[in-house]
Amino acid sequence: MSIAGVEAALPRVPAVADLVDAAGDDGMPLDRCGRRPARILARFRSIRPDSSGESLDADDANDSEDASCDARREQPIADTAGPSDTGGAGRGRGWLLRLVAYAVLPGVALLLCGVAGYLKFVGGTARDAERTRVESVQAAIDSTVAMLSYRPDTVEGNLAAARDRMTGAFRDSYASLTNDVVIPGAKQRQISAVATVPAAASVSATAAHAVVLVFVNQTATIGNDAPTDTASSVRVTLEKVHDRWLISKFEPV
Repeated sequence: MSIAGVEAALPRVPAVADLVDAAGDDGMPLDRCGRRPARILARFRSIRPDSSGESLDADDANDSEDASCDARREQPIADTAGPSDTGGAGRGRGWLLRLVAYAVLPGVALLLCGVAGYLKFVGGTARDAERTRVESVQAAIDSTVAMLSYRPDTVEGNLAAARDRMTGAFRDSYASLTNDVVIPGAKQRQISAVATVPAAASVSATAAHAVVLVFVNQTATIGNDAPTDTASSVRVTLEKVHDRWLISKFEPV
């Protein structure tokens, strides 16, 4: 038999290029497992006999390859985060710390300074108001006692000192009353008077003006007669003049 006859008698083995084209024409797209290489291998094995002399079925090869691919798909994908991810997280934390250091902390410090300043102002204002009330009440008490207390032999000096605790029109009125009535009467009739203030309360008080309610007990003695006691309430208005609280009104209540 000639060589041409032998070649005609042998089964034709398709070339690899033919197998690739055939696998690509079956309509199966390439996927993660590479179905086209599986198809090529299956077609190649289908023409090669196994150890028993029988040809392998292409469908069996395809089924085996598909099962292997499915098994690989079901395996969880390992975490591939590398050092670059850790570095990114570190940079994120660093940025956050810088934000806190340069923006948040100065803002908090400024807020605390503002609160401290406000509290200091409020506290100072409250202390000033309390000091004003205390000073005005004490001035009203001292001035009332000075106005209503005198002795026959020192009446002029006593009431002159009391006038220095007054201001405005009230000072002038008090001077006229004491000079015209109180001083001559005290000398002629030997009148003496002692005033005490058992209680006093602030009605209102500002930096320059205050009103105080004063409760007065006055004991008067005429000559050798028995002393007489008089209790009264007086509304005392004061004005602050040159750092001194001076009486501007003295009104019985």
